[in-house]
Amino acid sequence: MHGRPRRPAKPEDEEAASAKAAKLRDLQEHVLRNHHSRTYTKEAIGLSFKLLEINPEAYTAWNYRKLAFQHNIKELSDPEAIRSAVDDELRVVEVALRQNPKSYGAWYHRKWLLNQKLSPVDSKREFGLLDKLLKVDARNFHGWNYRRFLARFMGAPDEEELKYTMDKISDNFSNYSAWHNRSILLSNLLIQQRKGFESKQKIFSEEFELVTQALFTDPSDQSGWFYHLWLLAQTSTPDNPQLIASWPCNGTKLSSSLLKEKADQNTHSSIWSHSLKERTVPIVLYFNEPVKGLNQSSLKVKSDLDFGKDIQWMALSTTDSGYSNCWTTYLQIANECSSSQQYSVEVSIPCSDDIVSRSGSNHNSSVHFTFTMELISNDTQDIDLFDKPVAWNCSESLQSHGKCEHIPFDQLKITSALVEEDSNWHFESLSEQIDLFRELSDDNSKFVKLTLARLLLACAATKSRGRSLIERKGYCEEALRYFSDLIHLDPSHKQHYEDERSLVLMDKLTCDMETLMKHCSVSVPLNHVQFCRLSLTRIGFAERLMWVQVLDLSHNSLRSVEGLEALQQLVSLNISNNHISNFTALEPLTKIIFLKALDLSFNEIGVHSIDTTRYICSSPFSHKIQECEAFVECQKKDINVEEYWDAILFFKSLKLAQLDIKGNAVASKENFRTLVMTLIPSLKWLNSECIN
Repeated sequence: MHGRPRRPAKPEDEEAASAKAAKLRDLQEHVLRNHHSRTYTKEAIGLSFKLLEINPEAYTAWNYRKLAFQHNIKELSDPEAIRSAVDDELRVVEVALRQNPKSYGAWYHRKWLLNQKLSPVDSKREFGLLDKLLKVDARNFHGWNYRRFLARFMGAPDEEELKYTMDKISDNFSNYSAWHNRSILLSNLLIQQRKGFESKQKIFSEEFELVTQALFTDPSDQSGWFYHLWLLAQTSTPDNPQLIASWPCNGTKLSSSLLKEKADQNTHSSIWSHSLKERTVPIVLYFNEPVKGLNQSSLKVKSDLDFGKDIQWMALSTTDSGYSNCWTTYLQIANECSSSQQYSVEVSIPCSDDIVSRSGSNHNSSVHFTFTMELISNDTQDIDLFDKPVAWNCSESLQSHGKCEHIPFDQLKITSALVEEDSNWHFESLSEQIDLFRELSDDNSKFVKLTLARLLLACAATKSRGRSLIERKGYCEEALRYFSDLIHLDPSHKQHYEDERSLVLMDKLTCDMETLMKHCSVSVPLNHVQFCRLSLTRIGFAERLMWVQVLDLSHNSLRSVEGLEALQQLVSLNISNNHISNFTALEPLTKIIFLKALDLSFNEIGVHSIDTTRYICSSPFSHKIQECEAFVECQKKDINVEEYWDAILFFKSLKLAQLDIKGNAVASKENFRTLVMTLIPSLKWLNSECIN
């Protein structure tokens, strides 16, 4: 129970505990014996009750009672007898809840009983039980979860439940469960457009006022801050998923060949695409939130090129949920070219019920973009990018050569009048909140600083919709200062604040071409971006870098490369001198099918004999291992598959010409070099040495 202090055990307590344990063991033996023999007599069921009365967490006893109840109820036909049997079982649950009001098994058993629908439910009794339990502990999330179940089961109006949350919040602002339930109910009411809930702006303005009162009453309580964070998310993001970037962008011109003479002249206006050498065109779509449902019916691709088989869209995600911010398809060019030819490709995304977000909102903004491709039939004079190992030098700043106008930097613009109107309201609401919390500002309040940082970032995001870039950068600068303060003020959450700081820094560096060009070179043959020595711990705003072909992220503090999967143009990547500790953290790179040069040197891969992080990494590597040819090939060469399973799954998906992995503990292990050369037959350079 919340707020109940522990007290040291006394000798008599230890004796009582020993006696209780002996009784429990005896009861458990009897219940298990009856369970295995399927004995459902009154005496046997009574023993399970005695066990649950002492230990409500005995899951086997609950399962036994379910089977016994189902067996015995078949013999009853009288409605009153059935009702009596259900009531008896409900009373058993109540006894268990008196012993432990947070017993998972007890609450689940009660839900199971009601779902059998064998007799009418006494709603007064059920809600009365909840009232008693929530008076004892108003934050018992099991009770709140059961209340949501019961409200749905009984068809109780969401409006009434919303009033109940207000009553509980009025009793105690610190009731996190009540705030949480309020967020669920409001979401449902707004989606359904129920009477009085038609205007999102009106409702959220009232909610901001309510939670602000709570925060100013007790700034040290966390409950209101979490609810404010939820409100902020609702206020600062569009109601429906939006396409925010694509590769290729509208008007882009791609070329399959870059001749030496053309490189020397430096007069090209098209972007060289390495994938076109393999007669493949990746199209990448990036949404502002994870969506699913992209297919041939929800997207149309038209061209005078022959793409052979049906176009399949894939989620570039490391999870199996089916939702992803980033989606791609690979167009396989089937045409034979006798000379240099240009082809146009049109991509149309109409308003579609198929494309849906996790919240159930549909994509409701039609988008259309066109790009062209120049296919060269005779490319024998093309530059070989990997006849020598790629040299990285992060100590020198990049020099930009040529014009940058051809770089498709800008995101897709959303110019809908409705979106603009919503954006104005969002900005005004956020500005009011910033002014309020600046009044509450306390040098030692982490909640105030964190909320102000998030409000500023929400304003910066709103400013990206056609407003002043100078103001946007100002918001980012102030947010960076707050996160720097939080790193020192709240060291237990240092890693989270560092990740947030990295996202803000990436936003600031990539929000306009003038700033980005300081880290960018557009010299022939590849567009090169360098983000070195910035203390980055996380990669963000990858949708603004989808045109990048060479990326240098060395000398940072990255622990994973999540986000880089969107960079389907990427040919060379340097992530040396970071904090990558395992191959599962690199799993997104397996989705970049044209990656040719990778520098992993001087990370921490293989440092720890037991690396627990690789088992909790958000990657299928950690929980989906299927037999494949790569494992068989490694076993033939006496490579320990159990030790190197994650390395095998990583390297088998790559087609590298160059790999640098020196400075990692794993690189010096037995058979590791053999593993790499076995799984990457296309490799020309390993640790800067030529492979014959």
